[in-house]
Amino acid sequence: MNTNWKVLKSEDEYDVALERTIEIFDAKKGSPDFEELELLILLVKDYEDRHFHIASPNPIEAIKQKLEEKGLKQKDLEPIIGSKSYVSQVLSGKKELTLKMVRGLHSFLGISADILLAGGK
Repeated sequence: MNTNWKVLKSEDEYDVALERTIEIFDAKKGSPDFEELELLILLVKDYEDRHFHIASPNPIEAIKQKLEEKGLKQKDLEPIIGSKSYVSQVLSGKKELTLKMVRGLHSFLGISADILLAGGK
């Protein structure tokens, strides 16, 4: 067990910590390795949060993906967004999402409001 872990500041340190995390991943709860594993997970996550930016999904793409996943069609959005042509304009990016639409889409499709608000008003 390495008791000298500190905030990861380089990719080399990150690689070593990640390798050690994998080595002790199945450590038994309460063991020294498990304590080390808990610390390493925090250190690795902190490094990744600071150095590996993951872009939020595009709201329109998220809507289209949810429609496909749920086997729904654009017409199923008409009660939430409006007329067939308005739904088409929103999904093509010609019209922006309104707060009312975001609320409806969040409830109907289960998409995080944060994702929907990333491109809405």
